[in-house]
Amino acid sequence: MKFVNMIKNFRKDEDGAVTVDWVVLTAAIVGLGLAIMFSVGNGTEALANKISSKLSTQTLGYK
Repeated sequence: MKFVNMIKNFRKDEDGAVTVDWVVLTAAIVGLGLAIMFSVGNGTEALANKISSKLSTQTLGYK
């Protein structure tokens, strides 16, 4: 009977369920962060290149 009670207690225990929820939530946040980084990264790099080329053609006007 002791083994049966141990199995029943194991089925009722919900401590691990909270851990699984946090792992899934953290994975979703990391995935969204990576997706945003890749979608914004290309546009940011293109803009930085445009700014760099514009600044390299500028001359300083000394009097």
